[in-house]
Amino acid sequence: MALTLAEAEKILADNFAPWVLGLGLTVEDTGEFHAVLRLPWSDALARDGGGISGQALMAAADTATVIAVASARGAYGPMTTVQQSTTFQRPVTGVDVLVDARVTKLGRRMAFAEITMTAEGAEEPAARASTVYALLG
Repeated sequence: MALTLAEAEKILADNFAPWVLGLGLTVEDTGEFHAVLRLPWSDALARDGGGISGQALMAAADTATVIAVASARGAYGPMTTVQQSTTFQRPVTGVDVLVDARVTKLGRRMAFAEITMTAEGAEEPAARASTVYALLG
């Protein structure tokens, strides 16, 4: 029931604000209860000190959750973020970030996910997030 990469990319292109699309996210993998997106390194996303900004990481985690939930449901449906909590563990400089969103519970009206954001080539996560979504349709 998981989405294909082409279906996931279409959801990304058709359902997000232009500024989110401006992050340059691409879908790397989808599965029955997960999605992995790539947040490409960009100097435009860096903050003082050269690390990728927390705002960019949080937006990437939020976006990856939508794709993961859609993959778990087999199709996109309207949903909205109810809660997101993010912890930043180490900076990312000069490399892409892999954003791995895993749906931990999928109900009729709510979905829960855990997201790990890891600098490409690193073993330890740069950030982690947990999200709760209301499923609207």
